[in-house]
Amino acid sequence: MTSFLDPTSLETSRLLLRRFHSTDLDGFAAVNAQPEVMRYIHDGRILDRAATAERLAIYRRHWDEHGFGLYAVEIKETGELAGFTGLAVPTFLPEIMPAVEIGWRLGRAHWGRGLATEAAQSVVAHARAELGLRRLVSIHVVGNEASARVMVKLGMTLERETVQPDTGRQVRVYAMDL
Repeated sequence: MTSFLDPTSLETSRLLLRRFHSTDLDGFAAVNAQPEVMRYIHDGRILDRAATAERLAIYRRHWDEHGFGLYAVEIKETGELAGFTGLAVPTFLPEIMPAVEIGWRLGRAHWGRGLATEAAQSVVAHARAELGLRRLVSIHVVGNEASARVMVKLGMTLERETVQPDTGRQVRVYAMDL
């Protein structure tokens, strides 16, 4: 069950999805410093605190430019920052543009509990009901089978296989109509 608190936050039974705060930097830097988490992100390198701060600034600009973006995923019971889920414009893969991508990244301690699926389902419902989007894509780096399983659980289907130009990585593009 999803409730819409305002345009920049969503709530599920276990999670609060909200815009990132400046106080999230250390928690998000800890997520980005985990090699297992970053293995399939961009070129696979971890991000330090400064690089994480740059990413958070980019996320804020995306919200300002598009009216949607990546949500911090907070565990309601503890207040802990688990990672993110949300929407972005995937300019890194020009061949699929124009498009809106749904994605997620959770710290290792939060894997295997259905949190990515729960958060992403909330974002899909919001994209459909509140944003009026008609289609979403998700990019699966070949090898990241856990992420692919979330895509399938969301109802996405494989649309194409290609190569991400800036990294040379093999990727699969999943898509769904809303």
